[in-house]
Amino acid sequence: MADTADLTGKRVLTIVTSYGVEQDELVVPLEHLRAAGARVVVASNEAGEVRTLVGDKDPGRTVPVDATYDEVDPADADLLLVPGGTINADTLRLQEEAVGIVEKFARSGRPVAAICHGPWALVEAGCVRGATLTSYPSLATDVRNAGGTWVDRPVVLDDGAGFPLVTSRKPDDLDDFLGQVDAVLTR
Repeated sequence: MADTADLTGKRVLTIVTSYGVEQDELVVPLEHLRAAGARVVVASNEAGEVRTLVGDKDPGRTVPVDATYDEVDPADADLLLVPGGTINADTLRLQEEAVGIVEKFARSGRPVAAICHGPWALVEAGCVRGATLTSYPSLATDVRNAGGTWVDRPVVLDDGAGFPLVTSRKPDDLDDFLGQVDAVLTR
């Protein structure tokens, strides 16, 4: 990845569930953003640790949870990060508090970044109408049915839904994804 932006003073809220996040879609952005000076809060449905997976099946690293959903205020962050992992994303979209965080964030006009299956939470929150985005290919129909335009690209930055939305397809796209996350945080 190219030079990292200076994100000192930027605040990022990451929402996940306690099990099933794709390891690199959580760990790589956390390490990147923190190394650039951002304050990143990992919020989950349960206190303790997030148990990540590699390829949706093999055990990955654990990541400490900073807060539960009910302990965070979306207004305290500059960007919302929604990692994927099939199990995580499917569970996340069923968590009423998590979907509420996505909805509040999008309505406020602040940027949201979602990768792989992460856009499912935006679909559930009704936040993709008018947006062009990408995701893991299996979400294409869901995105279209929710009023968005799905494209197959490594990264998409779009403002069509009324807020900056950065999306990517998979862990292989993380360099492009993080480049766009840096860009929206330094606008």
